[in-house]
Amino acid sequence: MEVTLPLQRSPSCRTVFSERTQFRIKPFLGFLPTQSFNWKRDHVAANITYRITASADFSRRRPRRISTPRSNDSTPRGFTPRTQVPTTSIQRRGQKNNEKKKGTGPSPAPEFTIPGSNTETPQLKTGSDEEEVSGVNLVVAKAEAESDGIGLGVASTSESLFDEDKISQFEETVRMPEVDERIIVESKDAKGITESEVSNNAGRLLNVNMVLDTVKDKETRWNKNIRIDDLQEKALVSGDIDVSVYGRVIEEKQIYTKSSEDGGGENIEKEESVEEIDISKVGNNASRETDSRNETISKTVDKVESINSVDDFHKRPSVKPEGVDEGYNSISEDKKKADNFLKLKLESEEILRKEALDRLASDNFRKGHKLFYYPEIVEPDQDIEIFFNRSFSTLKFEPDVIIMGAFNDWKWKSFAINLSKTQLNGDWWSCKVYVPREAYKIDFVFYNGNDVYENNDEQDFCITVEGGMDGFDFENFLLEEKRKEQEEVMRRKAERERQVEEQRRIEAEIVESEADRAQAKEEVAKRRGMLQELLKDAVTSFVNVWYIEPSDFLVSKLIKSESKDGDWCCADVVVPDQAVVLDWVFADGPPEQAVVYDNNLLQDFHAIVPKSIPGELYWVEEEQQIYKNLQAERRFREEALRAKAEKTVRLKEETKERTLKTFLLSQKHIVYTDPIDVHAGSTVTVFYNPANTVLKGKSEIWLRCSFNRWTHRMGLLPPQKMIPIENGSHLKATVKVPLDAYMMDFVFSEREDGGIFDNKNGMDYHVPVFGGVVKEPPMHIVHIAVEMAPIAKVGGLGDVVTSLSRAVQDMNHNVDIILPKYDCLKHSNVKDLQFHKSYSWGGTEIKVWTGKVEGVSVYFLEPQNGLFWVGCIYGRANDGERFGFFCHAALEFLLQSGFHPDIIHCHDWSSAPVAWLFKEHYMHYGLSKARVVFTIHNLEFGANLIRKAMEFSDKATTVSPTYAQEVSGNSAVAPYLFKFHGILNGIDPDIWDPYNDKFLPVSYTSENVVEGKRAAKEALQEKLGLEKSDLPLVGIITRLTHQKGIHLIKHAIWRTLERNGQVVLLGSAPDPRIQNDFVSLANQLHSSHGHRANLCLTYDEPLSHLIYAGADFILVPSIFEPCGLTQLTAMRYGSIPVVRKTGGLHDTVFDVDHDLERAQACGLEPNGFNFDGADGAGVDYALNRAISAWYDGREWFDSLCKRVMEQDWSWNRPALDYLELYHSARK
Repeated sequence: MEVTLPLQRSPSCRTVFSERTQFRIKPFLGFLPTQSFNWKRDHVAANITYRITASADFSRRRPRRISTPRSNDSTPRGFTPRTQVPTTSIQRRGQKNNEKKKGTGPSPAPEFTIPGSNTETPQLKTGSDEEEVSGVNLVVAKAEAESDGIGLGVASTSESLFDEDKISQFEETVRMPEVDERIIVESKDAKGITESEVSNNAGRLLNVNMVLDTVKDKETRWNKNIRIDDLQEKALVSGDIDVSVYGRVIEEKQIYTKSSEDGGGENIEKEESVEEIDISKVGNNASRETDSRNETISKTVDKVESINSVDDFHKRPSVKPEGVDEGYNSISEDKKKADNFLKLKLESEEILRKEALDRLASDNFRKGHKLFYYPEIVEPDQDIEIFFNRSFSTLKFEPDVIIMGAFNDWKWKSFAINLSKTQLNGDWWSCKVYVPREAYKIDFVFYNGNDVYENNDEQDFCITVEGGMDGFDFENFLLEEKRKEQEEVMRRKAERERQVEEQRRIEAEIVESEADRAQAKEEVAKRRGMLQELLKDAVTSFVNVWYIEPSDFLVSKLIKSESKDGDWCCADVVVPDQAVVLDWVFADGPPEQAVVYDNNLLQDFHAIVPKSIPGELYWVEEEQQIYKNLQAERRFREEALRAKAEKTVRLKEETKERTLKTFLLSQKHIVYTDPIDVHAGSTVTVFYNPANTVLKGKSEIWLRCSFNRWTHRMGLLPPQKMIPIENGSHLKATVKVPLDAYMMDFVFSEREDGGIFDNKNGMDYHVPVFGGVVKEPPMHIVHIAVEMAPIAKVGGLGDVVTSLSRAVQDMNHNVDIILPKYDCLKHSNVKDLQFHKSYSWGGTEIKVWTGKVEGVSVYFLEPQNGLFWVGCIYGRANDGERFGFFCHAALEFLLQSGFHPDIIHCHDWSSAPVAWLFKEHYMHYGLSKARVVFTIHNLEFGANLIRKAMEFSDKATTVSPTYAQEVSGNSAVAPYLFKFHGILNGIDPDIWDPYNDKFLPVSYTSENVVEGKRAAKEALQEKLGLEKSDLPLVGIITRLTHQKGIHLIKHAIWRTLERNGQVVLLGSAPDPRIQNDFVSLANQLHSSHGHRANLCLTYDEPLSHLIYAGADFILVPSIFEPCGLTQLTAMRYGSIPVVRKTGGLHDTVFDVDHDLERAQACGLEPNGFNFDGADGAGVDYALNRAISAWYDGREWFDSLCKRVMEQDWSWNRPALDYLELYHSARK
């Protein structure tokens, strides 16, 4: 019987299953109910009626309209008329009982809408029983395909749409139906259901006739009854049934039918012809829907086979009734059931796909399009088919067609796939392409595998992917993938390094173990030899002189013997284990008082210890014991060294972190961020105080921000108006930091469109970003200098060149140094020195050597004209000519070697010519990328050369901010203040490190500074012959020149002695007159205060370390001091600086009594004593306060020593400032 089952709208789960329902509806992301179904016979069990319960009581939901039934020979619109065949009346089992419960009146049929061109496609909803389920549009009838509907033909049984891969996916994503054991299968005497009962019980019985395509005899068997009976309702109420079928995923219940013994079973007629049943579109007219529901479908069926049939048992879905053997519910039966569902799904999808492809192929061929794709809406994480019409392309005569493409503007996962000829009308070729979940666009071209391409007129083909990532999300995804890749690379690198280190340790252990074994053997051999020599003179007695008894004795004290006649004395001696020979002499008293000795004529007495002559086993054991002792001693030393190295690294890292935080907070009075440590992917707030800038008093402040030194892919962010904060003068704005940021850049303006800017005097404001997936690209910096510590050092210039290079290199930048190859070079400090190349310039050959100094790459230029074979660095009459030649040769070396540095850094007057030689001869001839930075170390020398270098350099610096102010009025500097900056120098923390200083008696850090300095003071006093007493000790380490304030030094010496302190001076004078003056002073002090003063008028590197550690104070009374390193080194060793306020001394020493606010503005605490004047009174003011503090508050003074040790005066902070300067020069 052919019945139309309309639904007016989607009923809610609560409404449908409010009473006595048997099956739960579960979410199922399958194909929508608007799709057609083509069920084959081999997909279901034979002789089984399938019931799908759709509602417990549709009649109570809402009134339904019922249309007048159509006549039997009428056909619904959209269906082809067919010959009617008789049908068998089916009596419904348990009708009377149901009528008593539900009433005898017919239930109104719900309205039913089939989606078409003018209707919306129903949407499948899943969820709780409160949610409505989308409308189900199911009509089963025999029909022909129409343009406004979807026609399904019965697929040939020879075609296999079974795909194991898809089945696997289906099994993984779709839960198998769960059937409770309490469901009772209808017995063999089940009664049929009449056609009239269908209309009378429409609310509780739905008959959906599904198509079953037969393999044998081409017969169509089908009768799918969908209803709810009492037993099923009880099962559902118990919550034990979980069912899934198509959009509703409803469990199918099997009704096994069998003829009863009395012949009262159901009869099914046969039909010889094969019928094709399609799902077709039905209009919205309610009356036609009701007529369609009453339309019958004739068919011929075989007599129902026995329910005990083995074939039927294997074909029917796994439903286990009560009382039936548990084998009915086996896993294999569930698998077969899933296979049936999957086959039906795949076949229906394939039919839909073929029809859609035929339509698309026809339309696109008619329009002359080169390609189309299916499905027409492409989503991520799915397979799509791309169809290409070869006849419309440049490949129309090519036998092979290949698609070559990638995703997301060719940025993601490239692919190349061969296309195959399709069965579609027209020259259509196709292939399948998987769309990854990260895709938002597919980009591709076609080619023949060689040199013929179809690229859409050089525009390439593209397909937009809907519902996935967009371009921005994809960029973030790539960044996250890159971050994971970097983490994996770092992990693997660390693992490789660990394995290499472990292998190195094992190999070293083997070598050292063999060395210990050899040493143990050598020691045993030595002991055996000594024993043999002793045994030669050893006896057990000497006639009338001595003897030993008993043979295994213990000996102690020599007394008069009463057991033997004569003048015999005896003594008891404790003989140690393993003793072999006893050695002794006789005397008339204890060792301290003895006068007369009997030592056997200077041979001493020796006796063999009885029963103790060692055998071979003894020596084997002795060797093993010595070996174990050596091993233990070595491991103890190695562990101590390892722990010390680890602590050194930890201390350095902690210092760097503190310095970076100080750097970030150094301008907190102007700008800072919250949080201080900015991390990629986070949101930060920028705080700005315009009161301390050029924007003071402006009504509006706008933030202009970007990332990565203004080079970020997102470009400049839109200007953002800053808003005031409560109870403060700062303004704020919020910025989202991207994942690929390594630096945050910003400036401030008075208006949105610009106006006055605060850009930090052209440097811009920058804040480092941590944790980004992109690291800052390294710069290449080349220093051209004439000094370098420790191989060619005269003054502080050499220290700066080496230490700054190391610090910048530690920040992952590339650094090289170009230096003259002096004949007085200290080659012992150059590692891997070797010849590099030779080139000609200036009429001479210049040989180039390479090597490593303090870990930095150095190129040594050796011109063969002998300019640097003079035995010194400075002091020749032609120094200007020598260094001018070197500067030009260095630039020529860079050019001829193909170097392209970002920064060329030249220093002081000696390499000042580099600035203008570069701009005049090399900037436009191969070295255009470079920028020149020039540093003034001391303006007292070569002012004219410095002036010219200031003119041609891109940026210029000097060695401290205060010194920059002091020289700003100089004619060599004044015109160029806009590019002139003061950056403090630092000290090398590896060279000056009290924790690893080999010249100190005790290593120490800030944690044990008191003990360490006490031991160093005692060692210093002993070394210099000073009184070993606890007195304040003032140290002076300096060159004796007028610049260093030699008259103030003399005054301070006498003042310290007056305060009962001790004084140590280390230094020499290049001026003989000054040197002789201090020699006289040294002699005078030696005569009058030799126990409290010592002047060492030479240079002694180990002694300088001991003075820095042993002194309580370091005096630096310079008349002028561009930077000064002495006070920085003093604080590194916990000594308190006493300085004159000038240049870098003022920038680094903050008086404990007067400079609290100035120190805090720099993120520091007060750390010493200073004075203003250049006379004795000024020295006395600072020195008296310092010595008094030592006498009056030792606990406070010790805490001050700890504080200054923890301040970072290394190159960590200056290196950050120089990097900012380098980047500013490159803008």
